[in-house]
Amino acid sequence: MSTATGPTTAAEHLFTPFKVGSLALENRIVMAPMSRDLSPGGVPGADVARYYARRAEHGVGLIITEGTFVGHHAAGNRPSVPRFHGADALAGWAEVARAVHGAGGRIVPQLWHVGQDPLLWGRSLEEARRTAPKGVELFEPPGGLLSPSGVDPSGMDPDGLPARAMSESDIADVIDAFGRAAADARRIGFDGIELHAAHGYLFDQFFWNVTNRRTDRYGGDLAGRIRFCAEVVRACRAEAGPGFPVILRISQWKVAHYTARIADGPKELEALLTPLVEAGVDVFHCSTRRFWRPEFEGSPLNLAGWVKKVTGQPTITVGSVGLKDSDYLGYVEGKGAETADIELVAERLAQGEFDLVAVGRALVANPAWAESVRSGRTHELRDFDAAMLNTLD
Repeated sequence: MSTATGPTTAAEHLFTPFKVGSLALENRIVMAPMSRDLSPGGVPGADVARYYARRAEHGVGLIITEGTFVGHHAAGNRPSVPRFHGADALAGWAEVARAVHGAGGRIVPQLWHVGQDPLLWGRSLEEARRTAPKGVELFEPPGGLLSPSGVDPSGMDPDGLPARAMSESDIADVIDAFGRAAADARRIGFDGIELHAAHGYLFDQFFWNVTNRRTDRYGGDLAGRIRFCAEVVRACRAEAGPGFPVILRISQWKVAHYTARIADGPKELEALLTPLVEAGVDVFHCSTRRFWRPEFEGSPLNLAGWVKKVTGQPTITVGSVGLKDSDYLGYVEGKGAETADIELVAERLAQGEFDLVAVGRALVANPAWAESVRSGRTHELRDFDAAMLNTLD
């Protein structure tokens, strides 16, 4: 067996420090949020704490937790996804934060409201249950599903599960729920928060003109469609205080709508994101299915590169890092993926295209992924098997 040779020159850039607000990281490696559906009753247990702490002790700079439901009655419909509200769930999360800090890492929760769950778009609840990813249970939340406009966002099946358009009172309640979650995150020891505004969930349903057909101040032009998310960011900033990083995860694609776009070019992207920067977003987490794909014609920059260019804010890139010929769609279909080298993503990091690199399934398969990369022992990494998503290793 070959011995450790150390990282390549490009990979060395993954192990340089980074700071934003009060958050100081030892390196540029981020654990991407990966839904696990392994918190019975929505309460993260000791196994969840060990799962995250193990990645921290092996050198991951920042851990972003799986999506966690904020304290609103329609935030989500999966009973084994952890909550970020209630004394029992928050006590569990406090133990997770302590375990990660004890292992030398930093951690932020991803705060989540699915709105009209994209898994249900254009489907009956029964059909959605049959076609959901393995292990995912779906239940209609009390009060029905909330959407920006009450229309079927698939545009394909008017007989799908109905959704109730959010009233301004509903919007105020959701803003309040996120603000409380931000305050709780700081109180119980987290290092920042991430707001999930990607993949067709609630904030993204407001962003996208296909799903937002409102005619009030929360719809219409781009400024109106951004307003709700900007108000949530301001509430989180006010509740958590200055210096507490707010990360926003965005994407062009949606679950089951992989060619969707909310911005067709750099100018539209800038118009979309500037109000969010003004509201208080510190870092953008730019979700793509493959990090190496150019976002707009005429430039090799990916989405994270363009977001950094038009906003001046730090960005996280993500999308099949450390994996070969794979993306989210393969995960949904229960497919595995082979390991791949990280030279390209490290080179682009070194060139300043983005600031941080998020790793998802490769870190599920290999808790010591960061350590292996740093020591030059990537030949020892395991391929990702979809069955790994059913356990907390």
